Amino acid sequence: MLSTSTTRDDPLAFLNPPPPPQTTTTSSPIAAAESYLFDTPQMGSATSDGFLSGQELVIEDVGFSRNEFGKSPLVGSVKYYERHVFLCYKHPEVWPPRIEAAEFDRLPRLLSASLTSRKPDVGKITRLTICEGRDGTETSNGDVLIFPDMIRYRRLTHFDIDTFVEEVLVKNGEWVPGTPPEPLTGWYVFVCCHGTRDRRCGVCGPAVISRFREEIESRGLHRKVSISACSHIGGHRYAGNVIIFGRNSKKEINGHWYGYVTPDDIPRLIEQHIVKREIVDCLWRGQMGLSEEEQIKTQEERLKVDEGINSKSSDNSAQCNEINTNTCISHESMQCCQTNGSYACCQDPLSPEASNSSEFNKPSPKLSAEKKSFLKQVRQNKNGKSGSSRRVYSIPTWYENWEREDTYATLAVIGAAISVAFAYSCYKQLR
Repeated sequence: MLSTSTTRDDPLAFLNPPPPPQTTTTSSPIAAAESYLFDTPQMGSATSDGFLSGQELVIEDVGFSRNEFGKSPLVGSVKYYERHVFLCYKHPEVWPPRIEAAEFDRLPRLLSASLTSRKPDVGKITRLTICEGRDGTETSNGDVLIFPDMIRYRRLTHFDIDTFVEEVLVKNGEWVPGTPPEPLTGWYVFVCCHGTRDRRCGVCGPAVISRFREEIESRGLHRKVSISACSHIGGHRYAGNVIIFGRNSKKEINGHWYGYVTPDDIPRLIEQHIVKREIVDCLWRGQMGLSEEEQIKTQEERLKVDEGINSKSSDNSAQCNEINTNTCISHESMQCCQTNGSYACCQDPLSPEASNSSEFNKPSPKLSAEKKSFLKQVRQNKNGKSGSSRRVYSIPTWYENWEREDTYATLAVIGAAISVAFAYSCYKQLR
């Protein structure tokens, strides 16, 4: 039996958790970044853990070729919870390290504070996560997605938060002042891209999302699968981190967590999890609604069944792990394994002809000799025989952090000042 206390990280925003541990001093910026949301917050939208400070970032140290990649056990690393709330708000490039506690990001801060204050009244153990929101798109700023309810509320503002929490999350009813909830259909995929919280997620997450979007588009699944960046979900060490919500073969809605996901794993996740509705066990961390111990037991039972049905399960797991240990990608240019001067590691292991047949219901072929040779070359380069790829991140400008409500308030003040000045001018002329 695995020890779950050493294989999981604490979540960013986790409601109704056991009391957080005593805050201790640490010299590791990564360890400090993986503490509870309700520790002392860092204020302001421009604060960071060094990720946006202009320092050069060596991709191979935090990307898919990092030394720690694939070293920690995955299963049982998801803490038990029953409901997941996603608030659509801005985009990862401007998220501060602890966005739910940032002074100038009022909407997530106030929603988190309201949920915390109502924690004794919220019947379900609930996670709050921020996901990408862009006005004029399917997920606009202020939209709220709730799983496993599979519903969306539109345009939540900071004026509505207390009523929303009371009616929807405490009473499990509908938000009367707002628009009726919209039912969600299909699959919803979230990838942690919270680079200001941890550099590993900031490098791995965008690369995983880009490959997801390519595969979704090429397979004509854009009406069935939604993909979005999200904030810290716990477990930076497992980056790329992916959560998939959708109905399983029994029509039950589950939220499955995957870790150590690389761009090469995306075809497998789409084919096996979304199309066939089967778990990819070699990447599986756990799921919503199960305790850490139940996650381990569930996987053990599932693997026993698979061994009886398919004697090739161990080969599939080995293949999955082999791909996972050696992808080194720079999202800025989307050139894979730049140190090798090769693009092959980001190519779909399935041919275009295979990808268009029966929505990927055919099993993935085994790695070819050429592929294995390439993977061996990557591992050699990873041991220090190649140069390093670097990427420089800049600080977001002030207008990227400006909220819509702030704009309206500023315009109102300017308009009032102009009106007063005009009225005073007229008054002087009349005299």
